Amino acid sequence: MGDLNKPNINIGMLAHVDAGKTTLSEALLYKTGTIRKLGRVDTRDAFLDTNKQERARGITIFSKQAVVELEKARITLLDTPGHVDFSAEMERTLQVLDYAILVISGADGIQSHTETLWRLLARYKIPVFIFVNKTDQSGVNKQRILEQLKNQLSDAIIDFSIQDAIDMRNFLYAMKNFSTIFLKIIRLTLLS
Repeated sequence: MGDLNKPNINIGMLAHVDAGKTTLSEALLYKTGTIRKLGRVDTRDAFLDTNKQERARGITIFSKQAVVELEKARITLLDTPGHVDFSAEMERTLQVLDYAILVISGADGIQSHTETLWRLLARYKIPVFIFVNKTDQSGVNKQRILEQLKNQLSDAIIDFSIQDAIDMRNFLYAMKNFSTIFLKIIRLTLLS
């Protein structure tokens, strides 16, 4: 369990259904050494989707948590349902969050449920990191997505991506190092 005196930071993963939220959560858990096997929703072996119905349908129905032990903090990662039918389950989770990662599919852009999530996060005053996923799919226009984010969510959004992330090598490098960058942000938060 680790040191009980370490601060605990609750981070929720939220997204419109099929944005890749649970697969991204799995990757973060794997890269931090929290889990030993990288699972995926589409192969029905995700660590966080344990319910038989979730695995059969390929969607998250119940919020799940995983604990990531860091040197100076304990992160509780909460993976929430993305399907609008299970919004009540997701909204209950908002009450305990310190931060949220809003995952948006680069292929699909901002969906109506994404805007609902954004409004809920604002209502609960939860600081948000936006992660645009699936940018490696053909037809994804990074500039269009960034404009959508600024027009539909907030003009205060800042792009922290690598400028030439369209290049597959750079994209894979950014994905590989996302968990490291994210953990550095959390560490900086602890120092302030």
